Amino acid sequence: MPLEPLSQKEIEDRLAELPGWSLDGDRIARSYRLPSHFAATAMVVHIAQVQEELDHHSDLTLGYNTVSLTVHTHTVSAVTERDFALARRIEDLAPGHGAD
Repeated sequence: MPLEPLSQKEIEDRLAELPGWSLDGDRIARSYRLPSHFAATAMVVHIAQVQEELDHHSDLTLGYNTVSLTVHTHTVSAVTERDFALARRIEDLAPGHGAD
């Protein structure tokens, strides 16, 4: 089954369920603040594990105590349901790293 880009309305509806996430052009994006550089690094590794599991990868940026992501489906250059599945998994793991 081919991946289909979500409509603007579908994106807005899904973003309403993911506080902190926003639309950034043709991507969804989120930044997290963590208690330390080590916690931020651990979160990046955890996100990488999830991305491998889902075979869907985001662009990750590691700062001193921040992690920023942008997610879109490269094959269709748009936001798809796969992007929101990854975002939900990241939201689930973030509190365990002390992210806000």
